[in-house]
Amino acid sequence: MIRNFFSRLLYGRYGSDALGLFLVSAGLVLWLISQFVPIAWLSTVLWAIGYAAMLWSIFRMFSRNYAARRRENDRFTALIEPLMQGFRRTRNQMRDRDHVYFRCPNCGARLRVPKGKNRISVTCRSCGHVFQKKT
Repeated sequence: MIRNFFSRLLYGRYGSDALGLFLVSAGLVLWLISQFVPIAWLSTVLWAIGYAAMLWSIFRMFSRNYAARRRENDRFTALIEPLMQGFRRTRNQMRDRDHVYFRCPNCGARLRVPKGKNRISVTCRSCGHVFQKKT
């Protein structure tokens, strides 16, 4: 019976997406920070902003306006994608223990060479510049 109630309640609603999860996370973080801030007015402001982020997230989840929520999420993902790409690239480079990553001194392209080869001659695939590099 309760399951049917929630199924009917959420039918036709937008649901959760990347922006919604970010708003929930940001709201929780602001709530936690507000608990440890000794300045009363600043603590209240942080708590209110966190509360507003949580309410906006709930509003978005229960919204029936798919087009508007999708546009909001698309703008958010377009804004955050360069940061996420840099994070993923750095994480993958840290996990790769067999290669060394560096930039071409001529064009700035990212290059990857095997580790442990001492001094090698590298040719950039983008500009064709040849240079020596110690791995």
